[in-house]
Amino acid sequence: MDRLILLRHGDAERDSESGDDFDRRLSSRGQAESTRMGETLAEMGLIPDLALVSAAARARETWAAVAPSFPKAQARFDDALYLAEAEVFRRAALAAGAATGCVLVVGHNPGLQELAIRLLMEASAGGALISRVQSGFPTAAAAVFLIDSAGRPHYDGLFFPRDRT
Repeated sequence: MDRLILLRHGDAERDSESGDDFDRRLSSRGQAESTRMGETLAEMGLIPDLALVSAAARARETWAAVAPSFPKAQARFDDALYLAEAEVFRRAALAAGAATGCVLVVGHNPGLQELAIRLLMEASAGGALISRVQSGFPTAAAAVFLIDSAGRPHYDGLFFPRDRT
């Protein structure tokens, strides 16, 4: 893997019909912000070869919203990524990335935010940037890292949704 993109799912409804958090779907805002984030990433040339997606409804719908921007990307849906801790996301990306150029992980906070902070620290990113992610990693936010041949991360971009109304 030479690039890792961490994408938090889009804004979700507060409740699901089943009452189960796993089944919560994207709100209309979540659909729109996810679509825009996919377009933004593609415009920047940040195009994944593989997407590792939490099997939760809101993550699957986020992938469906961004997928048109990445028509050649393969997707894998994984129950283990539902509300996963940072190291679970990291291990999944490293395992999948062994034979892949760019990996996109679509997941949940707090694990995704924690992983973004850890990678920023490992990349020796500036304190202001780390503080920005520590103060919040909103829905449909993306953190991008180049991964060198030794597996070390290097900060490559941070993208927050443009419209938070």
